[in-house]
Amino acid sequence: MFIVSSYSLAVALCFITMLCWGSWGNTQKLAAKTWRYELFYWDYVIGVVLLSLLMGFTLGSTGEQGRSFIPDLMQVSAANFGSAFLGGIIFNASNILLSASISLAGMAVAFPVGVGLALVLGVFINYFGAPYGDAVLLFSGVALIVFALIFNGVAYGKITKNKDKNVARKGLYIAIAAGILMSFFYRFVAAAMDLNNFESPTPGMVTPYTAVFILALGMLFSNFFFNTYLMKKPFVGEPVTYKAYFSGGFSTHMVGVLGGLIWGIGTSLSYIATGEAGAAISYALGQGATMVAAFWGVFIWKEFRGSTKTINLLLFLMFLLFTSGLALIIVAGNQ
Repeated sequence: MFIVSSYSLAVALCFITMLCWGSWGNTQKLAAKTWRYELFYWDYVIGVVLLSLLMGFTLGSTGEQGRSFIPDLMQVSAANFGSAFLGGIIFNASNILLSASISLAGMAVAFPVGVGLALVLGVFINYFGAPYGDAVLLFSGVALIVFALIFNGVAYGKITKNKDKNVARKGLYIAIAAGILMSFFYRFVAAAMDLNNFESPTPGMVTPYTAVFILALGMLFSNFFFNTYLMKKPFVGEPVTYKAYFSGGFSTHMVGVLGGLIWGIGTSLSYIATGEAGAAISYALGQGATMVAAFWGVFIWKEFRGSTKTINLLLFLMFLLFTSGLALIIVAGNQ
């Protein structure tokens, strides 16, 4: 299988992860013109499963190092399968909430609040689960990101004065719930992998390719429960049915599948990078997606249209602090 052999390459892959994790939400925004997010999300999960299989049968099955995808899948222990599967369930619950928040509050709020909170909590969880890098620099970077989140929240509070406050508040609360849940998923998947030896993993543990596939299975399984419930009891709007889903056109479905493919690429590369960068660094850099998504929301989707100078200053400080925090995290991993 393909294995990363240098820290610089691992960081490069994490930046691709950042772009992918921060950009998949654009497909939901595109689909939202004619398609409810609950319906979009089914296609999104299908896209994640397809990508995990594609990665497993290509990069996960080539080369002489490590175990190939199918042999690796066949030898995984029940405990490690369950850990990665649980990671998929947790992520799915959090990402459904994140999708709901995007539909209510927009990408420029849902990602910085939800995913930013997940970054802060997730770095602690992943670092203490598998310590790697300079702790002082790592947590200093996290501190800067916390301040970035505060500025984003203040800016959002000011921009919502002329909007439906109940909807805006609900979108913000859902993003917070999504962030808390999302902070846990990465560690459960990483725990099923032998992070110290991808070349010859401990029997019963899995390679990154198998881990992502099992995560995808957990997402698909749990979606029958989580998303079915939300289709019947949506946060906003009327209930939707499976009949509505199957009445969607091919191009509409493909937008959701594309979103899943984009997220799946980022996730696969993030776990592939953990061998050289460590779980905490890989996770933190990938969650820099918050700034990518905020960029899309602010400059492309114009979610802060009509902002005052004060709001624009708050947004500038958010971008500056978040970028500085990510820079410290990168340096921390190379110490």
